[in-house]
Amino acid sequence: MSLRHLLLAFGVVTVWGLNFVAIRWGVDEVPPLLLTALRFALAAVPAVFFIRPPKVGLALLVAYGFAIGVLQFGLLFVAISLGMPAGLSSVVMQVQAFFTIGLAVAFLGERPGLLQLAGAVVAFAGIGVIGLERLQGAALLPLLMTIAAALFWGIGNIITKKAGAVDMLSFVVWSSLVPPLPLLLASLLLEGPGALPQALVGLTWLGAGSLLFIAYASTLFGYGGWSVLLQRYPANLVAPFALLVPITGIGGAALLLGETISAVEIAGSVLVFAGLLLNVFGPRLWGRLRPRAAPAP
Repeated sequence: MSLRHLLLAFGVVTVWGLNFVAIRWGVDEVPPLLLTALRFALAAVPAVFFIRPPKVGLALLVAYGFAIGVLQFGLLFVAISLGMPAGLSSVVMQVQAFFTIGLAVAFLGERPGLLQLAGAVVAFAGIGVIGLERLQGAALLPLLMTIAAALFWGIGNIITKKAGAVDMLSFVVWSSLVPPLPLLLASLLLEGPGALPQALVGLTWLGAGSLLFIAYASTLFGYGGWSVLLQRYPANLVAPFALLVPITGIGGAALLLGETISAVEIAGSVLVFAGLLLNVFGPRLWGRLRPRAAPAP
């Protein structure tokens, strides 16, 4: 990988990690469902006027927009607004990899390897450890919502697999037209008709900057840069960089938000990260270490 593309990879995962910090700042000023609607409205417009529609069926495009925009990010934004730590969210969301594996088994007929299953067991053991620390209802609900958000991320990944070879930037931009209306309706019902005017009146530079970061840096730069990398390099070379997202997420939350997590939550996070490492690198390492079959005489 060239130095330019290596820097691009680090830039993307750094932005994606800091995205959790921006969400925290954003939901402090704008109700979460409304913030999610504004995020996707800004991500779609004006980009749809400059990026060609993806070559994919409308049903898949709408399904992806609803799963990712309305359900994944809607739940995540609400969870963080209810007190889910931004850094811990960046770790818990990574169990989407194992939800994706399970869904691929159920709907695509794929068969995971033993090391991938072992990675899933380790990661979900880590989620269980984190859950033990948050058994009280006020702390447990945001965690459960974050896990549900990871599940819908996995569903979005399966929809992407169904779409086949598609320009992900175009796919993300055009699918961003789907979430704003249902999210605005949900905001109207759950956050009240005064949510938008109150948010506009009380919006500070930090809140506005967070919204722009979430919409443009995380969505357009992030997915655009990731698409460039996947087009130029094998997926097994690019995918491991995503393991840096929870590291930048926890680091950014500690530096910018002053977040601290308990020793139990740290232990759970380590297990989740170990499961991810086992899932990504385990099959490759096992293939190298396994004795080669003796050649036929």
